Amino acid sequence: MAAKKKAGYIEKFLKKADKAIEDGIKRADEALEDAVEFGAMAAGQAKKTSDELRKKAIKEKEEIKAKGIKKFNEGITTAKQITSNVEDDLETLEKLGKLRKAGVLSEKEFQEKKKKILSRI
Repeated sequence: MAAKKKAGYIEKFLKKADKAIEDGIKRADEALEDAVEFGAMAAGQAKKTSDELRKKAIKEKEEIKAKGIKKFNEGITTAKQITSNVEDDLETLEKLGKLRKAGVLSEKEFQEKKKKILSRI
């Protein structure tokens, strides 16, 4: 009878162990389901943030591009003005030289105007 009694305790122990294992597996499955759900939520949030950042980057790229084009065009305009001003100044010097030769301008007046024009070039 003592062996039977021990067998009963072992069976109870094994049943309790099986139940504990099943409970552990059930809890692990629940934790895994929660983790998958949170992972999906995190992935969704990451995608949303990524999309927002991508849109912001595209907008900033366009703004920088527009500013660059504006600055480039300003540079071209300035270069054209400088070039045309130099050409105009050289033509003016040539005319002043003719006026000096014709006696309309004195040497002193010519030198003053020449100095002024050359300081701009």
